[in-house]
Amino acid sequence: QVQLKESGGGLVQPGGSLTLSCRASGFIFTSYHLNWYRRAPGKEREFVARARYERGMKEFMPEYADSVKGRFIISRDNRREVVTLQMNHLKSDDTAVYYCNAEGSMYTNARGLSHWGQGVQVTVSS
Repeated sequence: QVQLKESGGGLVQPGGSLTLSCRASGFIFTSYHLNWYRRAPGKEREFVARARYERGMKEFMPEYADSVKGRFIISRDNRREVVTLQMNHLKSDDTAVYYCNAEGSMYTNARGLSHWGQGVQVTVSS
């Protein structure tokens, strides 16, 4: 059974930090790029960060939306099958439900597949 389980959300003051985690199970972790998306109240879901990985790579390649570049750090642990999002210098605009997503690599049998977590709330407020 495919599962992506997010944790680590909550309430934080502006300027604070929070780390989200997403634990995967039920699929071949290394056949997927791992992404974080978010949906703020009244807005469309938007891309936040990606940990791109292809088999044979020594390290993954991070990618970020301009709005979080320099503040957020994505990491993935292929052995533990976990992806994390460290969020620093948080702003009220970062308030959203954050979703973990596994996107199948086009070079594997997972091409075209996409799995989503249930989402976790992050609220930045004083």
